[in-house]
Amino acid sequence: MPLVTTKEMFEKAMKEHYAIGAFNVNNMEIVQGIMDAAAEQNSPVILQASSSAIQYARIGYLMKMVEAAVEENPQIPVAIHLDHGPDFETCKMCIDHGFTSVMIDGSKYDFEENVRLTKQVVDYAHSHGVVVEAELGKLAGIEDEVNVSANDAMYTDPEQAKEFVERTGCDSLAIAIGTSHGAYKFKGEAKLRFDILAKVKELIPNTPIVLHGASTVIPELVNMCNQYGGNIPGAKGVPDEMLHEASLSGVSKINVDTDLRLAMTAEIRKVFAEDPSVFDPRKYLTPARQKIKETVAHKMKDVFGSNNKI
Repeated sequence: MPLVTTKEMFEKAMKEHYAIGAFNVNNMEIVQGIMDAAAEQNSPVILQASSSAIQYARIGYLMKMVEAAVEENPQIPVAIHLDHGPDFETCKMCIDHGFTSVMIDGSKYDFEENVRLTKQVVDYAHSHGVVVEAELGKLAGIEDEVNVSANDAMYTDPEQAKEFVERTGCDSLAIAIGTSHGAYKFKGEAKLRFDILAKVKELIPNTPIVLHGASTVIPELVNMCNQYGGNIPGAKGVPDEMLHEASLSGVSKINVDTDLRLAMTAEIRKVFAEDPSVFDPRKYLTPARQKIKETVAHKMKDVFGSNNKI
């Protein structure tokens, strides 16, 4: 099966009330860990790269790794997606290199500029058979190029969301209902505005909805990092139960990045702490890849409900 767009994936997900995980990739072990989990769980999957990941891994290398993943797992529907495209040029570059889906993040601009920029990307992407995710509302937190203070964060206005989709023609929409980028999502109790999600779904029922900043910040992985020399105090994410409810309530795509970073780093720290003589990268990257696989499989099966949905 060649790379697919998210269009068919989301139609099935909306009809059957589950979400598809979109997992950020930076290197070969992360791609392999995600794909091993998808094969084990018979789950569709979205591999996504931010512009900083593209700078790190280089777009040609990324695409070849994704092509290898597709060749090795022909039964799995796979989309390659640009996460948080900062401008038209970055989106165009990814489209021209074979990405099947791009996100243009105009949420830092006012409404009219966000509409204009998104429409520009939509027109180019659609003429090349590529789908577009856009964002309305601002998520707090820090991740790669995204840096929004809690004071500047704002929930998505459902009426505005309807107008935005109608004017831009975007294929899916990331909304702000209380999630946050990075490892420090909540100071107090985690809370998501499911009332906003319900209103958005009521007004634009045929538009797939996306949750960004939706890592659980799995406590076991945080503890494991800290146990083996890390320093990640007070990290807190979105509980699995809330993400599961979101997947049942009309969210079609849930982004995961922080949990993969934690999984990889925790396992590498463990290897180094238990055997300081290790210097062969295969000795620490092999268990790191396995931990990513386990983390992704858990998300697909127990949280998003995308297992056995191919």
